[in-house]
Amino acid sequence: MLYYLLYQVIFQTYGRGESYFYKGLNVFQYVTFRTALATITALLISLLFGGKVIKKLAALNIGQEIREELSAEHHAKKGTPTMGGVLILGAVFLSTILWARLDSLYLWLALGATTSFGVIGFIDDYIKIVKKRSKGLTGKQKLLGQLITALIVWGCLYWVANYPWNLSIPFFKATAISEYSQAVTWIGPVVYLIFIIFVLLGSSNAVNLTDGMDGLAASMTFIAMSALTALTYISSDGRWASYLDMTHKPEAAELTVFCGAMVGASLGFLWYNAPPAEVFMGDVGSLAIGGALGTVAILTKQEFLLPFIGGVFILEAASVMIQVSYFKWTKNPKTGVGTRIFRQAPLHHHFQLLGWKEPKIVFRFVIIGILFALMSLATLKLR
Repeated sequence: MLYYLLYQVIFQTYGRGESYFYKGLNVFQYVTFRTALATITALLISLLFGGKVIKKLAALNIGQEIREELSAEHHAKKGTPTMGGVLILGAVFLSTILWARLDSLYLWLALGATTSFGVIGFIDDYIKIVKKRSKGLTGKQKLLGQLITALIVWGCLYWVANYPWNLSIPFFKATAISEYSQAVTWIGPVVYLIFIIFVLLGSSNAVNLTDGMDGLAASMTFIAMSALTALTYISSDGRWASYLDMTHKPEAAELTVFCGAMVGASLGFLWYNAPPAEVFMGDVGSLAIGGALGTVAILTKQEFLLPFIGGVFILEAASVMIQVSYFKWTKNPKTGVGTRIFRQAPLHHHFQLLGWKEPKIVFRFVIIGILFALMSLATLKLR
């Protein structure tokens, strides 16, 4: 919105004169500058309105429910305001609308998918916390909502966007399509639909599973989105994309602003979510963040880098899948008892039962998350 006012209206009208003020408005045409402003704006919105949101949630008696099997450390958090993800979403949307060019289909796809996943999480939280129904949405209902969102994203890419249906695989130059070379499309849109479903459902549920300790999911979001901001900008710039043998996606330029806004919003939310947490993001936040990560990765052709960008999210989800699969495989038909690999899943609960304190687990996971993010950036020259 402000791009049009400050650059297209004021600068292009008055910027040809001698005034340094009007000439200075020229910087608003650069996506890097607007990304920085979106990050700062989202951070400030989160910091300024976080306290008010927490008070409102507490006044509405929207408090966290704790599962019986969790440790006493977790049961002490019962009643802490939750559904704070609305703060993240509000900060991201407002700052993105303010600083991005609004003629980008990819930008609206990312905003739409994030909203859709957030609505699913909001409904789940509302049923569990406000309506006092302990289970919320069933697993099938959640998956159905996520599946519909994935189908809509694919439909927009198929019928509206000029989307290449190749799989851009790190370390293999031939799988990338750029404006400077003609490449073979490796995979068709119908098969790619399955891939989109897998990425979006996997990423949204992985973040949801990680949101189990004070500051953990917010910290991982900050790290993953920071890396994705850099990758999105590089893929949208023809010079960098050509030099690094990446799929060039000029349509994705404004997604950099969206990613920057997510970085700022998650950092601002972390101010209140750091141990001991004053608020939790709830499913409305975790599902939306996961959906945003997956959608941006798809739009920028970074799907195969997503396990590196959000490595901790993947480890958390994998621990649950391994735990459940191994338990079912070893379950005695008579007793119904099976063997567990981890003391408890997701993985952060396993370390908690080993005696690690929650802040130590979060900080060590942050270190691992940074290493994963650096690995994702290091792959840019290993192609």
